[in-house]
Amino acid sequence: MMTFDSGVFKAYDVRGLYPSQINEPLAEQIGRAFVAHLGARQIAVSRDMRLSSPALAGAFIDGARTQGADVVDIGLMGTDQLYFAVARDDLDGGAQITASHNPGAYNGIKLVGKQALPLSGDAGISDIRDMLLADAVPAPTGPRGGYAKARVFDDYLEHILSFIDQRAIKPFSLVLDAGSGVGGLVAPALFDRLPCRTTRLCFEVDGSFPNHEANPLIEENRRDLVEAVQAESADAGIAWDGDADRCFFVDGTGEFISGDFVTALLADAFLRKSPGATVLYDVRASHAVKNIVAAHGGRALMNRVGHAFFKHRMREEDAVFGGEVTGHYYFRENFFADNGFIPALLILELMSARGQTLRELLAPLRARYFISGEINTELDDQRLVAEKLDTLASRYADGHVYRMDGVSVEYPTWHFNVRPSNTEPLIRLNLEGGSQDEMETRRDEVLAVIRS
Repeated sequence: MMTFDSGVFKAYDVRGLYPSQINEPLAEQIGRAFVAHLGARQIAVSRDMRLSSPALAGAFIDGARTQGADVVDIGLMGTDQLYFAVARDDLDGGAQITASHNPGAYNGIKLVGKQALPLSGDAGISDIRDMLLADAVPAPTGPRGGYAKARVFDDYLEHILSFIDQRAIKPFSLVLDAGSGVGGLVAPALFDRLPCRTTRLCFEVDGSFPNHEANPLIEENRRDLVEAVQAESADAGIAWDGDADRCFFVDGTGEFISGDFVTALLADAFLRKSPGATVLYDVRASHAVKNIVAAHGGRALMNRVGHAFFKHRMREEDAVFGGEVTGHYYFRENFFADNGFIPALLILELMSARGQTLRELLAPLRARYFISGEINTELDDQRLVAEKLDTLASRYADGHVYRMDGVSVEYPTWHFNVRPSNTEPLIRLNLEGGSQDEMETRRDEVLAVIRS
């Protein structure tokens, strides 16, 4: 019976330090348990550019084949390409070896079932963990599974380009930062098909991250992008995280654009093409999203945070699009999965249709909606989280209180959400006011309650 750190099994994936927490023996056992859990006959496996990814992918594949599954190895690519391959080819599941935006010392595994539906801590990942803890992976009942390599890149590229009218794209000046991640494989082939003038940063695919970490949510990691946008007087900047399933934007001045404002713009883009359609947004989001959806006669539905919850709800509601504040964007015509390049294409198409820069597109939103961004508070003990949430619900009981995900409270001119981290003793505040002063005053007031 092997011993391992069960804490690597997270809410949405398996992730930890390599090799102390996640290593080849564990990856091999997860491959076996994954196949056993799904009863899978055929799966796809891919990997990112991290230095440990080839070895971990090899071990996972060996475990999956030992358990009897045929494996399609689709090689070095982004997580969204794995989703595409699994869903398009109707495979039983798939695994991407990646630690997404984490530093290079980390690695992990993202797991999906049929139609690229994700396994999560509530369903699938916890089952695999418990199977391994109990040393209960069933013995293989058939022969060792087969192995084949496949290339999906060209079909994937045509698929994401199908979301826009390429002829309508105007020759904007853009700065692109792939962060040395797998976006450096996709972005050149994609943007070479468009008339935009591009300055390309960190396109070398290098898991040692020689320039900066592939996490554009951290301001330090956007510095090169911002400086290049300003130096080039570009219309916009676009960056991707390590496994390229998320993209992030800065405007022509280098100002970062929150994911809920991007969601609002993308909702606008979709509803111009599909009037009355359903759009999902998360509990943290600016009211800009639901107001724009309403203005187009669409249906806006709030949802709890997390890609597993979004993908299931998208299917239930037949939503055309869904967006999360942290940069995950989901598309019905992309098998309801998230993608890191479709949002960039749609934003460019919207800029082209309106004849506006990204900053000009955003101006009406920034003049009306004033958001705090996500503010984290570390607690001494995970057990304090529930207590803090109850305190907030009681303190703001005169507002509209709901507990879909953490505690959300709405007032006529301001609202907030406070929710716990899935992995750390942290709680996260997102707040919006009708003016900058109101946002700052209410932000400080709620933070004082949290931190008292």
